[in-house]
Amino acid sequence: MPDPNPAALDFLLSRRSRPAKTLRAPAPSREELEPLLRAAARSPDHGKLEPWRFIVIEAGAMPRLADLAETRAHALHKDETDTAKARNQFDQGHLAVAVIEVQKPSEKIPAIEQSYSAGAVCLALLNAALASGWGANWLTGWISHDRTFCETGLGLAEHERIAGFIHIATETNAPPDRPRPDLDAITTWVSQ
Repeated sequence: MPDPNPAALDFLLSRRSRPAKTLRAPAPSREELEPLLRAAARSPDHGKLEPWRFIVIEAGAMPRLADLAETRAHALHKDETDTAKARNQFDQGHLAVAVIEVQKPSEKIPAIEQSYSAGAVCLALLNAALASGWGANWLTGWISHDRTFCETGLGLAEHERIAGFIHIATETNAPPDRPRPDLDAITTWVSQ
């Protein structure tokens, strides 16, 4: 017989990301962030490769990254909307954790499984922040795939890429729930 954890299941059934633009100071301190990072690092990791790492972007680094995002948008001839979106992520940010996918050579663990693991870390960090009472949101966008931004702004190596920016700060108001997938439409049961 399983040993249920109803509180954890209730949390997962009702969890809701908070729009990054609604997050306000304060953000978690280093001491408050460490258990969230520890929880995220417990994500599935076939072969124990640890194909990810964290870069914590504190408030003091946000203006530099906002400026770099705008510079890159102009260099790539992005329109005003794309430019503003990339810049605002950092202009409005108080603390973000960049989850960095670090592909590692392995004969047993395919690259795609390492990508899945990095994605799992993003979701685990997001859920850990929400479960701790913080507001949190997982963002990417074109800026997270721009090599110049990644290398210049965050010092990423050639074999690294951004799986997501997890913005964490104080929730100002919980958004209403949104429509969820129709389980019957996306589930197939195989009995034989």
